[in-house]
Amino acid sequence: MKKNERKKSTLLSTALVAVIASAAAFGAQAADKGFYAGAGVGQSYVDEGAYDDEDTAYSVFGGYQFNRWFGLEGGYADFGKLEPRGTGTPLEASSVYLTAVGTVPVTDRFSIYGKAGFQRWDLDRAIPSIVGNTDDNGTDPTYGLGVQYRFTDNVALRGEYSRFEAEDTDLDLAQIQLRYDF
Repeated sequence: MKKNERKKSTLLSTALVAVIASAAAFGAQAADKGFYAGAGVGQSYVDEGAYDDEDTAYSVFGGYQFNRWFGLEGGYADFGKLEPRGTGTPLEASSVYLTAVGTVPVTDRFSIYGKAGFQRWDLDRAIPSIVGNTDDNGTDPTYGLGVQYRFTDNVALRGEYSRFEAEDTDLDLAQIQLRYDF
């Protein structure tokens, strides 16, 4: 990804969190309904073609919970630097995404969720052997599963496994996330 594009992605993710956080002042206060934001850290994985590696990854996200069972979430994920098996160019990827989130409450504090939507991915440079073309960005599906434990009405811990498709390449992301409801 070019330096200017990386700045745009960072600016876009920061703006997304700022808009959600500022709008939360006018949102509902209950944990079952309202705005939320959070951040996560974990591992990214790729096992495609000449690449089989993992690296530390992070994400920021925000969304709106319409009720206990449904919400919309947007965010930014940075997959870190994934090295090739032999010689080659390291893969640095990031994504800006929007997903629908379906939640199944198991208890008052514990729930499971699934999410699916679309994402705009960016690579630091085109790697034709992985993505099958010369573009270094694109739009593809993303989806994942997670569990959430709510410590209070406002604070929850999530464990999430997501897949971000980039043309014919699958970038996987396993994370621990902290969510704050406004």
